[in-house]
Amino acid sequence: MKRLIALCILLGLSSVVFSQADGMIIEKERIKSFDELIEYIKRTEKWDSVYLDENRFKHFEKVEVYGITYLSDGLKVKGFLFEPKKKGAYPSIIYNRGGSLEFGSLTHYVSSIGLGELARLANKGYVIAASQYRGNGGSEGAEEYGGSDINDVLNLIPLLGAQPKADTSRLGMFGWSRGGMTSFLTLKKDQRFKAVVVGGPSTNLVQRIIDKPERDEWWGKFIPDYNTDKKEALLKKRSAVYWVDELPKHIPILILQGAADEVVRAKENIRFLNEMQKHEMNCRFVMYEGGNHSLSTHRDEAFRQIDGWFKRFL
Repeated sequence: MKRLIALCILLGLSSVVFSQADGMIIEKERIKSFDELIEYIKRTEKWDSVYLDENRFKHFEKVEVYGITYLSDGLKVKGFLFEPKKKGAYPSIIYNRGGSLEFGSLTHYVSSIGLGELARLANKGYVIAASQYRGNGGSEGAEEYGGSDINDVLNLIPLLGAQPKADTSRLGMFGWSRGGMTSFLTLKKDQRFKAVVVGGPSTNLVQRIIDKPERDEWWGKFIPDYNTDKKEALLKKRSAVYWVDELPKHIPILILQGAADEVVRAKENIRFLNEMQKHEMNCRFVMYEGGNHSLSTHRDEAFRQIDGWFKRFL
């Protein structure tokens, strides 16, 4: 057994059309199987080929899964909605994906948390909404990596509020990698969340380009005004380690980190943890010995932690 180190506390062919307002779904299509998911991706994202591992989708048919298009700042943004099959009012979770552009998107084969894992979590008794973000996954607009795409997350709150099975008085948020950065940026703007979980979160983009200089050129392709004298300010604006004092102290935050993570290195989030402790934040930090960025060899234990955290606070 791996040693655990704990520190610090859709294709049903009908579309449903709703009102044309930010946060409202304008298209909603049921996806009933893995094969239908492949067809949905090919049609909505115009992929020539889809590289997905069917083994990651064993929970997919246990829940209701929908491909959705909703409005955010007037843009048509793609995403997915997951619901338990039984009637009832369930806690609601917003999931923030990792990666940038198509790499690491909800439908990309290397995503740390993809649609299969979200179905697994929804099957525990949650309604989950997840955005591909503007400029990604067939969405309108342009990728900004922590810019106006935060509105695509905020607009999932009224979207969830319109779902009969979603109880948004019990609202949580879950993000991985870039999605951790997105989650903290969202918390600065909206404090209605009752609990948050982040895995391998990007909390210091300044340190990231020191560790991996090639990211400097990559981010310059889509972060607005990046290749100017504003670069450091733009990176710090997206790096929660520099503004922990602006995060709400009352919202419990669970941070999961792989000790062998080569994408977001453990030292980055240990520094973030130190800042969290300094500001007396309500948090728990769990680091997995030998764990990689997606915690692929610790996935069952990680999901027990995630479900336990949301069950406790939602």
